[in-house]
Amino acid sequence: MPQPHLPSAFGVFLAPYHRPDRDPALQLRRDLELVTELDRLGYEEVWAGEHHSAGYEIIASPELFLAAAAERTGRIRLGTGVNSLPYHQPLVLADRICQLDQQSRGRAMLGVGPGQLASDAFMMGVDPMDSRTMMADSLEVIVRLLRGETVTAATDWFTLDEARLQLGPYRGREMEVAVASAVSPTGAVLAGRHGAGVLSLAAADPAGFATLDTNWAAHERACAEAGRTPDRGSWRLVTPVHWPRPAKRP
Repeated sequence: MPQPHLPSAFGVFLAPYHRPDRDPALQLRRDLELVTELDRLGYEEVWAGEHHSAGYEIIASPELFLAAAAERTGRIRLGTGVNSLPYHQPLVLADRICQLDQQSRGRAMLGVGPGQLASDAFMMGVDPMDSRTMMADSLEVIVRLLRGETVTAATDWFTLDEARLQLGPYRGREMEVAVASAVSPTGAVLAGRHGAGVLSLAAADPAGFATLDTNWAAHERACAEAGRTPDRGSWRLVTPVHWPRPAKRP
């Protein structure tokens, strides 16, 4: 029987949320089964996030989770949604995402953000007030590394000395990058500066919805300043969806 196919604009942003009193191994297995089902149903992409402290969003390494998902699927694109850039040395993170791209044969996407949970940052000695600046520092060099450049850079939290990737994206393709944006226009501006997509994580939240137009306008201005053309096709709007359980038969 032919399988249903959804329009190309459909994907899933998988936090995922789980009850802390349940078996985490079973929950992760069910998450992988969900990605397999999404692939079968024709969804175009799935994004998995990074968290370390709350206890209910239990994926600590999106790349590790997505590598397992890649072995269970054949078509769906796999995005880190998102990697928190202040928590990673940028060369190491870029190397890992390229390995995922190779293992998945070109299905990886890099989603980046400053880190959502202040409790994550505090445990690692990162001042949440510095996280957006750190994200900008890191993204600046990551996009250059992904293009195959050799990068020398120094900030107050990382140093690169003629750094280059030992393994680039799959077959030399240009890897898609998306920057998280909620209420502040910071993410949208960074995306415009570096030719990345915008990942609006709070599109259905009243505060996030109210700033969609101003954030996109900020993105367009940043694109213009960088000599780029904004692409609405790379703008992703995240909204909660209830997936009901199948009704029990009488």
